Amino acid sequence: MVATNGARRGQADHPAIPLTDDALIDTVLACEARGAQGVHLHIRDNKGMHLLDASHYRALLNRLEVLVPQMYLQVTSESAGLYEAAEQQAMVRELKPKFVSVALREMVRSTDDWPRATEFYTWAANNDVEIQHILYAPEELQSFLDAIEAGRIPGSHHLLLFVLGSYDGSKKSEPAQVAVFSQMLATAAARISFDWMLCAFGKEETDCLLEAIRLGGKARIGFENSFHNADGTVAKDNAERVAELYSRLPPDQRG
Repeated sequence: MVATNGARRGQADHPAIPLTDDALIDTVLACEARGAQGVHLHIRDNKGMHLLDASHYRALLNRLEVLVPQMYLQVTSESAGLYEAAEQQAMVRELKPKFVSVALREMVRSTDDWPRATEFYTWAANNDVEIQHILYAPEELQSFLDAIEAGRIPGSHHLLLFVLGSYDGSKKSEPAQVAVFSQMLATAAARISFDWMLCAFGKEETDCLLEAIRLGGKARIGFENSFHNADGTVAKDNAERVAELYSRLPPDQRG
């Protein structure tokens, strides 16, 4: 999966960050040609700011469903400090996408948020809206597993995205950290099944993603998280990042 832009970065950070729908579509086409099988979608307003808007998302998805019918098209519900959980949930309910990413820490900021969060998770499960749960640390994964056991999150099969490291570099992405998540999932696998993915930051992104794939996970790559190739050079565009990872995959794991 390619994450082309995210909620925060702009062309001052890298000139190839796609901000308009047309630029995003061009980027998705280029990334699909280099091996991407899915895209994590962020939309921006006319000032380039992060936006959650169901009608805008639907128009973009309608175009992509024609141009890249085989791709996995996932929208984000990220708050980016601009939206509250109720607004995020309302957008997802209105759009009713096939695939959406949702951060547990944004749905449940305090224990008082659990009733509304459980109602939202249950609604999604009953309406064929497949949530990929974003988790930022092993402690969050444990909280997620505990919530499943307590009946706060329904279902016995879950999609997960683990975030390794941080934008500001205060938490470094290291391949050795990936095993912590996979080991925790293995312990829970007798009762629950998982389809998990990883994203990482900086020049370590490629090696972290390769380690995730080696351990049975999937990879989210792109300019939302890192501009850098494995050798530390800055990539020309998202397609170059996709191509580097794809070229290093075992032949039996290429789409």
